[in-house]
Amino acid sequence: MNLEEVMQELEALGKERTKKIYMSNGAHEPLFGVATGAMKPMARKIKKDQALADQLYATGNYDAMYFAGVIADPKAMTAADFERWMETAYFYMITDYIVAVTLAETDIAQEVADAWIASGDELKMSAGWSCYCWLLGSRKDDEFSSDKLEAMLVQVKDTIHDSPERTKFSMNNFIYTVAISYQPLHDQAVETAKMVGPVEVNKDKPKSKLIQASENIQKAVDQGRIGFKRKYVRC
Repeated sequence: MNLEEVMQELEALGKERTKKIYMSNGAHEPLFGVATGAMKPMARKIKKDQALADQLYATGNYDAMYFAGVIADPKAMTAADFERWMETAYFYMITDYIVAVTLAETDIAQEVADAWIASGDELKMSAGWSCYCWLLGSRKDDEFSSDKLEAMLVQVKDTIHDSPERTKFSMNNFIYTVAISYQPLHDQAVETAKMVGPVEVNKDKPKSKLIQASENIQKAVDQGRIGFKRKYVRC
């Protein structure tokens, strides 16, 4: 399938209700409102096609950008390619669920994610922390440096309350993911969650809310999910 054919198919799959949900989370025009599950038949047909993925991502259409992540060939992408994708990633569903997810299937994932975390840019920071969550939730524990992850937990503890809004969500999720998916630091992550306590988010909205890693960690413990690893990162 070429770009025009994929865009036509995506438009046909679009639903107004889904479009409204995406827009309520921060997406804006252009988009069709395609449920991710509805893309699977087309993804199975195309498999991996990096050239087409780049064309789709460049349209700026949210559904096309998401599908680009589905059919991308992460191993063919460089750090510069991911930076290019980040340049037009305008909200967290793109940074954290398209770019970070795709990055998590590469050998350069930690290197790029580290740079994003240190960037000071809200969405890049969010993508960097999110990438580590995808990595920890899918790769063996021995692929990570325990000392490095422990230092990152300390960084979260010391900076989360003063971090940019969207970054707070990803940092909070990082604590949770270390506790659940990286067994060597389970206890340290649990202790970090207690020290961090509730984190206020959505301050720019009429009503802010509190997120707390401790509660979600305890739920996962009760469900016997310690050590959870997913088989696939991307859909």
